[in-house]
Amino acid sequence: MSIFDYIPAFVALFVVIDPIGLAPLFVALTRGQSVRQRRSVAIRATLVAVGILTLFGLAGEAVLNFLGISMPAFRMAGGILLFLTALDMLFERRSQRRQGQADGAPADDPSVFPLAIPLIAGPGAIATMILLTGEGGGDTTHILLVHLVMLAVLAVVFTLFLLAAPLERLLGPTGINVVTRLLGMLLAALSVQFVIDAMRDLQVI
Repeated sequence: MSIFDYIPAFVALFVVIDPIGLAPLFVALTRGQSVRQRRSVAIRATLVAVGILTLFGLAGEAVLNFLGISMPAFRMAGGILLFLTALDMLFERRSQRRQGQADGAPADDPSVFPLAIPLIAGPGAIATMILLTGEGGGDTTHILLVHLVMLAVLAVVFTLFLLAAPLERLLGPTGINVVTRLLGMLLAALSVQFVIDAMRDLQVI
């Protein structure tokens, strides 16, 4: 197989992870942080996501099966956690907690949750990695190429995260406030959809 045969894999992961959609979320979740702090958050979030997706890409469903966790249960848990984040964004709780903080690292670091998981390495991305690596029938070269595709997508995510500061300056305080509330609504809807999909997989609805 040539590298061009992995273009559909890149497209699948790109659509599922949605780097373009994550950029404004990164702005909202790191609102009030300095460029240096945002860079640190972006690096940590990307590295954690790489680790998680690599783990599930290599181990596949064996990890969840070993823990006795089904993919629907994992998707439902991700939806609930994402909903809690959406509430923070809707009611400005995150911004209020940041008021009066020192110049050091913020107390509520969003790099691991919710950026790395479930926003970047969410149930959809994990399931996609499991499916893509499984298509090769255990072929080492295939698994390696799938992981290279995943790294390419996450490189796009990281690049867009670094452009968050210019995006924030372009929008201004009022624009950021509007975008934060709007994305909070969209996150809430997305989290509910995760739960609905999990219930459908379990044939509850």
